[in-house]
Amino acid sequence: MAGKRALVIVSKGAEEMETVVPVDIMRRAGIAVTLAGLSGKDPVQCSRNVVICPDASLDEASKQGPYDVVVLPGGMPGAQNLADSPAVKEVLKEQDGRKGLIAAICAGPTALLAHGIGFGSTVTTHPSMKEKMMAGDHYKYSEARVQKDGHFITSRGPGTSFEFALTIVEELMGPEVVAQVKAPLMLKD
Repeated sequence: MAGKRALVIVSKGAEEMETVVPVDIMRRAGIAVTLAGLSGKDPVQCSRNVVICPDASLDEASKQGPYDVVVLPGGMPGAQNLADSPAVKEVLKEQDGRKGLIAAICAGPTALLAHGIGFGSTVTTHPSMKEKMMAGDHYKYSEARVQKDGHFITSRGPGTSFEFALTIVEELMGPEVVAQVKAPLMLKD
């Protein structure tokens, strides 16, 4: 189980909770997380003006792969920036090609659609993105708070960030580690 690695891609306008909560929870679980800035290593201004300092640029971080999971936060225009990025497409194609875990939350799954990743899978998104995700009939849609299908995990929004992150931890580290990480968080059952 040791030595699991995660890549979280943050871009201008990312949703803060959907970025920070998965990073925090995965690090608590002992997963080595690289928070990669889409446009470099400079601080990134998120959707509610919280500024996050990436560990590395996406360019640097992608050379350190492969990762056990690639995480795409939502938020606008953060998710659109991920959807528009050829570098993100390259990372996702590589991850998908080896059936590596891909996790996207809120508007983040729209980057999967934009890059042609996971067609045929069951996904969920923020309700405001449902119509966009379903255009073209590439996915099955779920209203679940967190949806897992094969090597894809999708989730709905800031309020599902903890469940989303714990689902990633369970997939990579197992239910015992989830229980250890969850207990001190004082989450409501």
